[in-house]
Amino acid sequence: MTSMQSNSTGNVTFVRPATFFIKGFSNVPHVKYYYMFLALVYVVTVLGNSFIMCTIYLARKLHTAKYIAVFHLALSDLCGSSALIPKVMDTFLFEHQDVSYEGCLANMFFVYHFMNLQSLTLLVLAYDRLVAICFPLRYHAIVTKPAIFLIIGVIWIFSVTYFSVLVSLVNRLSFCRSNVIDSHFCDQGLIYKLACNDNSINIMMGKISFGLLMCTPLILIIISYFCIALALLKIAHGGDRIKAMKTCTSHLMLVAIGYLPLISNNIVALTTSIDPNTRIINNSLRQVIPSMLNPIIYTLKTEEVMQSIKELYRHSKQIIVCAPHGQVLNLLPVGSLIVVAPYTGLQSWVKRK
Repeated sequence: MTSMQSNSTGNVTFVRPATFFIKGFSNVPHVKYYYMFLALVYVVTVLGNSFIMCTIYLARKLHTAKYIAVFHLALSDLCGSSALIPKVMDTFLFEHQDVSYEGCLANMFFVYHFMNLQSLTLLVLAYDRLVAICFPLRYHAIVTKPAIFLIIGVIWIFSVTYFSVLVSLVNRLSFCRSNVIDSHFCDQGLIYKLACNDNSINIMMGKISFGLLMCTPLILIIISYFCIALALLKIAHGGDRIKAMKTCTSHLMLVAIGYLPLISNNIVALTTSIDPNTRIINNSLRQVIPSMLNPIIYTLKTEEVMQSIKELYRHSKQIIVCAPHGQVLNLLPVGSLIVVAPYTGLQSWVKRK
């Protein structure tokens, strides 16, 4: 039984639970295999997003405004998965389903915050493609590094402020009936339904969150691609049109992976009654799979990234000249040459491969 903290003023009793009980994945057969799958997804997510961030950091040709946004998407994916999957594993695999009240609110904040960053970063990348194709001559004047840093900074300030307010509004709720959350994390949409006092503000904020933070970016992305399609139709040469379309392929795939499951889940929830465990599994997959696939898609579908990876690999293969008596050598890149010198001071010059 979970302990309760209550304050009474006159005839009004305010109850705040010491803990919430996360009930998700109850009575799911062979559920441990799903936890193992989530662990594998997390490992691939960490490796993939770390790899794409390192590639962007090391490859000078990727030090552009567009790849600042791509780097931010990879960072958001990595942090979002880290806020969710390890906590899910700890909660259900190790049966730590009682989560402290404060810990639950912190988990809610970080999960929603990084989900929002992912969504808004896809909108930033759509803006990048819109300017690149519709205003190619002004692209480098409009989409600059300072402009992207400013946009990302505004996104962070907005997201942190919005979700701080959203989470703080939970503190006005009294939980006198139950503290059981039928989900895989501290879901705000389920928590406010447990309240036994007025939760109208929380319901309104939930609707604003879905409309403003999920639907609005998707609508703006669709509008941007409608404008891109009109611009592509004006390109006379078919080869140039196809080349321009290819620059949008990876972003379109990310949008489809990120938003189609979200739309599908909400349509199903509105039109039919769905089993709670099915809903939980669908929602958890929607939250973690895009973060795993995003770096893979950007690596395989973006020619600039693939070329940069090949160049980094070639540069890492340096000629090692063995010094006599097993002496250690210094390999110092100088222009198009590599200086190979043992610590004795002897130097030889060889061409870089």
